[in-house]
Amino acid sequence: MDSHIKYQVNPIVRSNLDFKLNEIPRFWFDNDPFRTRMFDALSLTFPVGERYFIESVRALRDKITDPELQQRVTDFIKQEAQHGIAHDKMNEQMKHQGMPIDQFVRFLNSRFDMLQKKRSKQYNIAMTAAAEHLTALMAETFYRKKETLAAMHPYVRALFAWHAIEEMEHRDVAYDVMQQVGEVPESLRKFSLLYITLLMFGFSLYRTNVMLKHDGFTGFERTKMMIQGIPWFFGKQGKLSVMHRQYMNWFNQDFHPSQQPIIRQYQTWLDALATTHDPIQAGEAFWQAAL
Repeated sequence: MDSHIKYQVNPIVRSNLDFKLNEIPRFWFDNDPFRTRMFDALSLTFPVGERYFIESVRALRDKITDPELQQRVTDFIKQEAQHGIAHDKMNEQMKHQGMPIDQFVRFLNSRFDMLQKKRSKQYNIAMTAAAEHLTALMAETFYRKKETLAAMHPYVRALFAWHAIEEMEHRDVAYDVMQQVGEVPESLRKFSLLYITLLMFGFSLYRTNVMLKHDGFTGFERTKMMIQGIPWFFGKQGKLSVMHRQYMNWFNQDFHPSQQPIIRQYQTWLDALATTHDPIQAGEAFWQAAL
């Protein structure tokens, strides 16, 4: 990683994208209940989580004097709002399948409300910057190789592709707010990524187990699924394990999110959307262009 090179693109606001989520099957990832519900568990946190990110950035907005950063914050907020709307639709599909989404969302709302009221602005912007870094890394990792999401339903793959694109576009906005006006101690900055990682994946595994129970699987079946399924994400050759070097860059003193290059097929997605005006076709082109 070269700390002197910056790979930065500005956020672009896109709205009213239709991913036809009402047409996806119950187990949309290779007919694999565990893998599907693990991604569902990650997805269902986005609407509430995006609102937390927006509020954490807004809390410091009046201190920003850089007009360029102000505009990027505006676009960041609009992008995050659109992500929340899209993943709310995904949540509705899970509710139709009998998943306890309202229960999960109530807990998340109470948790994030507590953070906004009880924690400092410094704490919340640090957690937001860390979460944005983590999700951008995950997005790049999942779409780097074609084989990773080959068995995912194309409509869901397109939804996550659009989300991935925009995570990469605004991955450094919260970080720049934190750096310029957040007054965040270096110890808190470094701690935030470790903590947000444990929370994100710990709660995702918990929710996955709960949803699989609602799908009708026994405790033994769920345990077997976990043992067989977790290595796909976190094993020695796990899809998320390969991003460990980029993940560890966060702990460098001179770290900045824009030091990580934008995914190579980024322009492919932009061109495909501009040509077809269809996010599903753009997502397919983006995935097809992976290595």
